[in-house]
Formats: sequence, C-alpha cells, structure tokens
Amino acid sequence: MTSAAPTPAGGTGTDPLAQLSAEGVSVWLDDLSRELLESGELQRLVDEKSVVGVTSNPTIFASALAKGDAYVEQTTELARRGAGVDEAIFEITTEDVRRACDLFAPVYERSDHHDGRVSLEVEPGLAHDTERTVAAARQIWSAVDRPNLMVKIPATVEGLPAITTALSEGISVNVTLIFSLDRYRAVMNAFLTGLEQAREAGRDLSQIASVASFFVSRVDTEIDGRLDAIGTDEARELRGQAGLANARLAYAAYEEVFSTPRWEVLEQAGARRQRPLWASTGVKNPDYPDTLYVTELVARGTVNTMPGSTLDKAHDHAQVHGDTLTGTAEASEAVMDHLERLGVSYTEVVEQLEQEGVKKFADSWTELQQTVSDELARLSSADDDAQAQQ
Repeated sequence: MTSAAPTPAGGTGTDPLAQLSAEGVSVWLDDLSRELLESGELQRLVDEKSVVGVTSNPTIFASALAKGDAYVEQTTELARRGAGVDEAIFEITTEDVRRACDLFAPVYERSDHHDGRVSLEVEPGLAHDTERTVAAARQIWSAVDRPNLMVKIPATVEGLPAITTALSEGISVNVTLIFSLDRYRAVMNAFLTGLEQAREAGRDLSQIASVASFFVSRVDTEIDGRLDAIGTDEARELRGQAGLANARLAYAAYEEVFSTPRWEVLEQAGARRQRPLWASTGVKNPDYPDTLYVTELVARGTVNTMPGSTLDKAHDHAQVHGDTLTGTAEASEAVMDHLERLGVSYTEVVEQLEQEGVKKFADSWTELQQTVSDELARLSSADDDAQAQQ
C-alpha cells in the first residue's frame, strides 16, 4: 500500500530548503533550459539546494530560446532538414525534457518514484479541445519516453476528460492552471476516475503519478487590485490573504478526498496520491515577505515549484516553522467569506484568472513559434549562402 509521499530526497542540512524537504515538501524548480542543463547549474541545484523536480511551461521555453546560443546546433540541423516551426519546437522541447529526466533519474529512483519528475505542457492552444489534448499527451509521452515525465494538461472544463483518459492509459499528468476550489475537486475526481479505468484495464497503478498545480500569487494580485478599488480600511486589511486562504482550503479539500473509501480502494491497489503542487509562488508585491508562498504552504506530501529567484531567496532566508496548512481551513474560510461580504466575487475572480492563464500561455506559444521561425529562416539563409560560396 502506498500513502502520502515519503520525505523528499533533497538533503538533510540546516539550510531552509533542506528544512522544507525534511518537512515533507518536495522542492521543484519552475524553470528549464538547455543552458541550465549544459552549464551544470541544474545538477548543482539538485546537489546543493534540495531540488527534486522541474516544471516548465510555454513562457519558460519562449524565454529560453530567445536568449543565448545553446540551441543553435540543434536548430541549425532542423533548418537543414527543412523542419517546420511546430516540428522544431516539439523536437527542441522534448530534447530538453528528455535530458532533464535523465538528470533526475537518480532522484526518481531514490525517492521511490515520487520525485525526480519533469513536466512538459501540451500546446496551450489545445486547452479547449479534449481529443487533440489527449493526442498531444500521447505524442509527448511517446517521444520523451521516460518514466519520470509528467505531461501538463490545463484544468479547463475540456481538459478534465483528457486528464482522465491520459491517466487511464498510464500517462503521468501534471494538471495545471487550477485556481478555483470547485475546479480542484473536479480535477481530483478526474484523477480518481482515470485510475479506476486504469485499474480496470489491468495497469500497475503504482507507476502512474500526478500532481495538481494550484496557482497562488495570481489570486492575490487580482483580489488585491479589487480591494484597492474598494478603498476602505477594512478592504485594505485583507490584502495578501486570499492566495493563501484559497490554497489552504484546497489542501483541506485534498485531505477530505484522499480519506474517502473511494480512494482507499485505489490505494490498496497500489495507487499514489495526486499531490497538491503550489504554483505561481513568486511574490509579486514587494510589501509582502518574498518567501510568503513557500513558508506558509508547508505540509508533508505537497510540492512547491519555485522560479529560480524565489528558490534563491528561500535558500537564503526562508523561516521554515513546520506544518502551516493542517487545521487552517476554518480561518481561511472566514477570509473568503469576508471578501464576498465586501463585494469581491470569488467565482468571477477565478474564472477570469483561468481565462488569463490560458491566454498567457497561448501568447507565449505564439512568441515561441515566432522566435523559432525567425531562427530557422536565418539559419536556412546562412546555410544557402555558405553553399553558394562553395
């Protein structure tokens, strides 16, 4: 029988990230690039900063490809082959993720397959297309061909059945862009249904992993703006509380769902929990502690994925003081009720954030396509010129 994840294999020193790891929180890096891989920096983060996994998204890849020359060799070869833009993006991103999976393979084995995970997102333009999302997940899973891969699928209404289908086929899934509690419950249901279907198909449930990426800082950014617009002292006193309250209520929902008889049947069949993953953990407001979404979201069996700057700050001065999630539901519910009484509509906020999240990643994908298209054209032209001079 498998239960909550064991203590992550991230070191046992006295620095804050090692303390976080000792509390049972898996520290993942929200960044991936070929430069990180080839410079040895990613391995150093594993060795020195308790990092036991990586998440990526279209924005991260767009940024990586727009700077440096780490991709020139592969892009030159793709240009010579006459590869199209989408083909080139797929080959470049899956190569990075495959190499990252190999780097994390020892962590994957050491942690009994809980950590050492690397995530790659399906094309964000497919967020509202169930069938094409499933097809993309299958293609990524096959191309990367590593057991510690997670395919990222957005938690849109159309994404939910895609999550179930992917899991039922043995594809490990990182469910992304979760903002609302209702949607999170739907995600957990999609996870359980997928495992039930996998069990019926005779699959080894212990080999299927999933995390549910619940976004935090964007909730505060949006709700703080609405509180500022209200402008009263009462409203201002609630600034910076919604993101944590929302995440803590999500954790309470997680505890509830994973103590049900429905889950116990799957657990006895070898299933692993779908762990809550705290995403969007970089603090946007300089008035707040810069490790707020790290130290205040601590509980065994959770994951915190941090951008590099947040990871550095947490390593430098985070004050880790034990479990800050268990038993926080009542106070968190009071915060959310207070917001509603002030006229801040939770439903409106989370719907807006999901729409903005999908659009942001789609825009980054368009930027990524343009960057790769320009580079392919440049290299193809340079190759033509070189051949003409021969």
